[in-house]
Amino acid sequence: MEVVLREVHDSDLPVFYRHTNDPEAVWMAAFTPEDPADRDAFDAHWRKIRSSAGVTARTVLADGDVVGSAAVYGQPGSREVTYWIDRAYWGRGLATAALRGLLAEVPERPLYARAAADNAGSLRVLHKCGFRESARARGYANARGAEIEEVVLLLS
Repeated sequence: MEVVLREVHDSDLPVFYRHTNDPEAVWMAAFTPEDPADRDAFDAHWRKIRSSAGVTARTVLADGDVVGSAAVYGQPGSREVTYWIDRAYWGRGLATAALRGLLAEVPERPLYARAAADNAGSLRVLHKCGFRESARARGYANARGAEIEEVVLLLS
């Protein structure tokens, strides 16, 4: 599959909303909004992302279809990457390709990433893209209703 990143369009948002309401994907992501089904909060979140000069947000396309999003956000020196790929496309290398594309577009370093310690798929993607574990922490995961272990990774 050909993976391409492009600017986020208004028409992408309903697709992103659907992705972020997949119960299995939400469980794996763990650190999600308190109520992923709150469409007003979702829309406000994306308005903020799209209006922020400090955020690089991209839509991930696979063979022309919207399959997810990827972004870099935060303050210089502590910026983080985030991505979300539709569960129907997991295990096909799309997240790795999307993250590599984003990292090529945003060459600043260091960059950080975070993942639930039991999210083997996301940790594998991050390692393939050069991130290395720098710390472990515990945090409240809305999707699981509990405090869980999270891995903090660094790309220097």
